[in-house]
Amino acid sequence: MLSFKPDKEKVEKIIKELERLYPDAKTALEFSNPFELLIAAILSAQTTDKQVNKITKHLFKKYSTPEDFAALKPEELEKEIKGCGLYRNKSKNIIETSRILVEKYGGKVPQDFESLVELPGVGRKTANVVLSSGFGKDAIAVDTHVFRVANRLGLAKSSTPLGTERDLQKAVDKKLWSRLHHWLIHHGRKVCTARNPKCSSCTLGKWCSHYQKK
Repeated sequence: MLSFKPDKEKVEKIIKELERLYPDAKTALEFSNPFELLIAAILSAQTTDKQVNKITKHLFKKYSTPEDFAALKPEELEKEIKGCGLYRNKSKNIIETSRILVEKYGGKVPQDFESLVELPGVGRKTANVVLSSGFGKDAIAVDTHVFRVANRLGLAKSSTPLGTERDLQKAVDKKLWSRLHHWLIHHGRKVCTARNPKCSSCTLGKWCSHYQKK
């Protein structure tokens, strides 16, 4: 299998245009601290950020710390998060994760990738969201939008989220990783949609691998 070799000149032009299009791009999840972001990110799997925000708006008024969640029974939390997909699994994972945070980390969210992905319900994407938006660290969280848009544009060439993450790390300067994640999400929601992407009005078309093949 050939190693991905990014076209640096093309990448720079795409980055410049994404920055122009979405200068204020940031996560749509609403939170006031890294723990709330962690919970919101766990809830967001197979659920829209908008729906998660509706749930957490009330949830965080009742329960706001790892200690609060650790004391709950799964069926108690299930009632609060029922509007989310996979809510039974998420309830168990959130309670177990909260207990680990209390027992192992003094109620704090760890700030390293390896510790985060060991928590129940936390995969690469969730860990990178927490590192990036919760702690301001350089990380690329590959969700469905990032995966789709990055590969269409030619910023990555992979059939997996992990491969896409690695290709993006290779293609883009580390200090831009977190911002790139948000730019690609915004572009995926507004223009480069899964079905019927708005290619004809996309200002990235002249550099886009997907559009150039049409």
